Amino acid sequence: MSVLQKYFFSEITQSVGLVLAAFLAIFSFFDLTGELASVGKGGYDLQTAFLYVAMGLPGKVYELMPIAALIGSIYALSQFAARSEFTIMRAASLSTRAAGWMLIKVGIVFVILTFAFGELIAPWSNQAAERMKLGVQGAAVSKEFRSGMWTKDNIKDHGVSGNVIGSRFFNIQKVPGDNRLEGIRLYEFDVEFRLLNLITATSADFRGGNIWRLRDVTETIFVNRKGPQGWLTPVGPRPTTNSPNAAPFVIGPNALSSMAFVVIKKSEFKDVASEITPKILSVSAAEPNRMSAYELSVYTKHLAENKQDSERYQIAFWKKIIDPFAVFVMMALALPFAYLHVRSGGVSLKIFVGIMIGVSYVLLNNLFSHLGLLNTWPAFVTAVAPSALFLMLAIGALRWVERH
Repeated sequence: MSVLQKYFFSEITQSVGLVLAAFLAIFSFFDLTGELASVGKGGYDLQTAFLYVAMGLPGKVYELMPIAALIGSIYALSQFAARSEFTIMRAASLSTRAAGWMLIKVGIVFVILTFAFGELIAPWSNQAAERMKLGVQGAAVSKEFRSGMWTKDNIKDHGVSGNVIGSRFFNIQKVPGDNRLEGIRLYEFDVEFRLLNLITATSADFRGGNIWRLRDVTETIFVNRKGPQGWLTPVGPRPTTNSPNAAPFVIGPNALSSMAFVVIKKSEFKDVASEITPKILSVSAAEPNRMSAYELSVYTKHLAENKQDSERYQIAFWKKIIDPFAVFVMMALALPFAYLHVRSGGVSLKIFVGIMIGVSYVLLNNLFSHLGLLNTWPAFVTAVAPSALFLMLAIGALRWVERH
């Protein structure tokens, strides 16, 4: 690494670090102010609120890194211009391309940090923070509907493999822990969406291997006349587990009248094989922007297999992949400020312009997410468009300052 590269790296990283710390302090204050309304509910006290906000900082680092890179780079390069250091560098044959390449090398560090926070640290810390808060305040209830959390999977003839022979809708009232559910209702339908079974249980524990063990089970089986020679048979799927209370049954032609009938069974427990796992439940309850790209990929695949709308999560997935590279775009936007002398505006004015550019990027990024969702634009195009627009702006600005 050359002396000039080390100088660039040292000055820019210090500036970006200070800007990022300032942003984190400001946003943490706002988040703590918002949490004060929850203080006093259950065991949620002020110390827990401080800890909850602190555990959300990695997510803020991921969100704020591109803006911090922009403003920090503008500050460092503006200082170069104010002290005439950049003029001396140019006189020593430093080309715009060489300066841009040095910025890219510095930006690689920030991109790697952004990926690390977005994929490894932030998703874990956000989930841990939510579990801590819910554990103090009480069990988690879905925020989407007053009736609880809803999710869907397919019923297959061999548990979680084989041909799809029906659909199952989960309704969950409370999620007190990672592997435990309370207040469960399962609605099972055949491929023609005729209701077959209604299963209620007070609780469920995940046993591993895609098996949920329901407890205090009441199973309502809807049986219709179906098949040749007037046999009355359940039209539901064959049992997918070895549970002793899941034995199939067949009712002969003279057992009941020709009308459809209902069979109610109660049991202490029942094992249900499902594609829904605690990981998918935790992902489905989280905001897409707080999930990692891997979690988004898994959940998007699950939604697609169940023929559910996944466009929102596809956009979030591509944004998770592309947004860290916005650091390069922001630093490219900062480079033209090194060519502006003091008479073109002081450092404070340049920082103000940088803040406005950063705010514009955030607003445009969010706007494209909503427009892409409303207009069903391709997810990749929706995610990459804001960065592409600002990259063209950076290239245009560099050409302008070189000509002038």
